[in-house]
Amino acid sequence: MIALMKRIIAVSGKYQGRIRLAFVFSFLKSLLSKAPVGLAFFTFAAFLDGRADGRFCLWIGGCMGVSLILQIICQHTADRLQSAAGFMVFAEKRMELGTHLRRMPMGYFTEGNIGKISSVLSTDMVFIEENCMTALADMMSYIFAEGIMLVFLAALNPWLGLLAAVFVGVVLLLAGGMRREALADSTDRQEQSENLTEAVLDFTEGIGIIKTYNLLGEKSKELTENFRKSCETNIHFEESHSPWQRRLNLVYGIGVAFVVALALFLYGKGMLEVSMLIGVMLFVFDLFGPLKALYGQSTRLTVMNSCMDRIEEVFAKSELPDAGSEHIPAAERLREGVPEVEFRDVGFSYYEKNAGADSNNTGAKEALRHVSFQMNRNEMTALVGPSGGGKSTIASLLARFWDVKSGKVLVRGTDIRKVPLSELMDNISMVFQRVYLFQDTIYNNISMGRPDATREEVMEAAKKARCYDFIMALPDGFDTMVGEGGESLSGGEKQRISIARCILKDAPIVILDEATASVDADNESYIQQAISELCVGKTLLVIAHRLNTIRSADQILVIADGEIAQSGTHGELMEEGGIYRDFVQVRENSGGWNRRAG
Repeated sequence: MIALMKRIIAVSGKYQGRIRLAFVFSFLKSLLSKAPVGLAFFTFAAFLDGRADGRFCLWIGGCMGVSLILQIICQHTADRLQSAAGFMVFAEKRMELGTHLRRMPMGYFTEGNIGKISSVLSTDMVFIEENCMTALADMMSYIFAEGIMLVFLAALNPWLGLLAAVFVGVVLLLAGGMRREALADSTDRQEQSENLTEAVLDFTEGIGIIKTYNLLGEKSKELTENFRKSCETNIHFEESHSPWQRRLNLVYGIGVAFVVALALFLYGKGMLEVSMLIGVMLFVFDLFGPLKALYGQSTRLTVMNSCMDRIEEVFAKSELPDAGSEHIPAAERLREGVPEVEFRDVGFSYYEKNAGADSNNTGAKEALRHVSFQMNRNEMTALVGPSGGGKSTIASLLARFWDVKSGKVLVRGTDIRKVPLSELMDNISMVFQRVYLFQDTIYNNISMGRPDATREEVMEAAKKARCYDFIMALPDGFDTMVGEGGESLSGGEKQRISIARCILKDAPIVILDEATASVDADNESYIQQAISELCVGKTLLVIAHRLNTIRSADQILVIADGEIAQSGTHGELMEEGGIYRDFVQVRENSGGWNRRAG
């Protein structure tokens, strides 16, 4: 428990001083909470000695009132110091987690960790922030109170204090075993909570497919099974804890009985005065009360410990290195002959727990091998080729979603690993294959491209992206709320809003990841017009399967099996033959890319 207390204080950052000061007031409150029993002891002793009179009783009553008032003040001060600290600490922790996740390689988000992240944010952090500070206050109060009781009992008679200390030691030994078992069970409990979160997310996100293929029964069984396991795990957690509580309660009772028996024995032998015996009787039945209350909260404390482990596990994941101190030179200062973007002998492989540039898993299949090409300023480069060939990987490496395994990716002659991530992102805009809009107004979704843009600039970007007209036709225009992910808009409309965001950002490098792969002819026409606006004065990297998207590209790279199979303009590649010309010839029949046998 002390270790847990240290862990919580360690993550409290700038609030540590408040928490430690709260401990002081918790100690004073514990001391004052025992004052009535001490005053009662002095009162009985005074009556037995014949010293009690009206003045003495008034003095005792006054002390009782003062101790009560001081106890209230100490409790109030401790609560004020620490009650909101948990929420403030974990509000900052959530921001730190967001910053940490932003710096993680994209591979982390494709390894089944979404449920873990959701569980840490919505379960673990919530549990700790709602319980940690009250738990800390209670822990300190109970520990101080137990110490005060032992000291007072030892002051009455050293043998009684020693016997009580022995039973406290027995309680601590039993509690250690209970804590170890509860910690293992609480880890299982939180992991099952994560599994349940993943199952719910999987079911809700895939509900359309589930209904289409009539899989409601099968998928519902999986979800129901996770609910059942969660129920069983929680029941097992409580059931495994109950025997330990019974053993502790038995030790408490035996300890009180032995202390009373020893006090009576000492009194019978004349080694304990009657006033001292009365003092023992006043204290003994509350002797183990603080410990009983402390370990009555052990389940809550062990769950907190498990939550801390899971939170620290996420924070321990390696980030993409972001210690770069170099800067991307301004376009007008670029040396002649230096390309806007260059891939220089790049190799890359996907594998589990990809941690960035410092990884080296030679056993994994390479997604890219010896990829080298240049993109000149204000020109369009189109990546085409069979699915799974490595097109999206190239786009992701340029945006530094991952780090290359070998070789270099350079922007204006500067290795992007040596440039701060924030600066690199300022120079790149992306229209993703799967457009995601936030559950917010259309205006705010577009203005994300440049938050300080004026309303007129946002509207101008919408006009250039050919989405102004359909936005104004909506009930609230630019202030219309879109559903999560942009579910209230069509795919083409979302694409155009995404392009408007890029136009507003006005980054010099734009990546279009299959931006026209899944829209109807009308929307494609609008998107083509929007892309034309976006391309003005930009260096463009396009991934597309539709010929009219790439026909006018300055450079076409055919990516197959992780390598550049062909490169050139549309006319050059048609004359050369090979994969590209095959695609053009079979396009009307196949509608996509197919590799010829052999």
